[in-house]
Amino acid sequence: MNLGKLFFTSAFAFTVGILISGCASPRGDASQPMLSVLAQFENAPAKGPAEADNPVRPLPGNGTNAAMTMESLPGNGLAQHPFLYYGEGNNVLYVVNHGKVVWTYAFPKGGEIDDAWMLSNGHIICTVMNHCYEVTPQKKIVWAYDCPANTEVHALQPVGLDKVMIVQNGLPPRLFILDKKDNSVVMKHELSVTNAADPKSVHLQSRNCRLTAQGTYLITFLKGVRVVEYDKDWKEISTLKAETPWNAIRLKNGNTLIPGDDHACVHELNPKGEIVWAIEKNDLPGIELRDIQSANRLANGNTVFCNRAWGAGGNRFRVVQVIEVTPDKKVVWALRDWNHLGSATGIQLLDQPGIPEKPGDLQR
Repeated sequence: MNLGKLFFTSAFAFTVGILISGCASPRGDASQPMLSVLAQFENAPAKGPAEADNPVRPLPGNGTNAAMTMESLPGNGLAQHPFLYYGEGNNVLYVVNHGKVVWTYAFPKGGEIDDAWMLSNGHIICTVMNHCYEVTPQKKIVWAYDCPANTEVHALQPVGLDKVMIVQNGLPPRLFILDKKDNSVVMKHELSVTNAADPKSVHLQSRNCRLTAQGTYLITFLKGVRVVEYDKDWKEISTLKAETPWNAIRLKNGNTLIPGDDHACVHELNPKGEIVWAIEKNDLPGIELRDIQSANRLANGNTVFCNRAWGAGGNRFRVVQVIEVTPDKKVVWALRDWNHLGSATGIQLLDQPGIPEKPGDLQR
């Protein structure tokens, strides 16, 4: 039986119709539904039953690094947007609202947070490499998935409030859609191994893969230097060449937004694979771009991306963590706040239209 066909035949109404009816009904401005969720984080306990202690991380001192973090930069710092934030090397989820960190959740040492989403019911789902979790604003774990031995998950995406798509790096790697009620498999598909230099390397296979509004799959092959799109029957639609693609976002204009991780770039590619817009390593004077691990297009046409300070060593505090640019590459927000936030892998701006659990609803 073709499980991919089964999923999209029997559950098509789920992805298009039931998805909408199964989402939390937003209050307030329907164009910014996630804002109504933020009140749930205001009276959370200081620490959840299964929560780890916040890690002790280096902070800016009283010298040059401290001055760099306090330096005036474009935008309003933490007050520019409300957002969910996370980063490798610091296993903590952060929720920022009203210009301050209003909520955190710390996971034990080991692994790395590479993908996370706040849902329309206020829950946050994330992967910490060897485990996936769903945590409520009251800091209760209500879903978990443990990776089998010698596998890792660096990509997950909500599909409604009751299902989740994960890409499990392994030999072989596989994509699953799981029912969170019991982790039963709704759909699975075996993916190819693309790291020719080290075909037995699990860690560097894929990062943030996505299910689009059209029901297609965008699979990033980090060391395979490409992003491949498959239809619902797993027929290859297109292959886009991309250097160390960390994530891939399908835009409403049909193009694909791809950050280049250690190549420190963001490229928008058209269906022919041509670069039609880009941020390159040296395009933003005064801002050092290092490892750009995720990027998203906003409703106003701006692009926001995360700039991880990998390899910066003692100079990490000089690195701007999040950058928002206009289509003509003007920086309107540059966030550097190492006192309150760790390294930057991903950010979800919560003042945008759409709800995350409806695949493609956040596409711009």
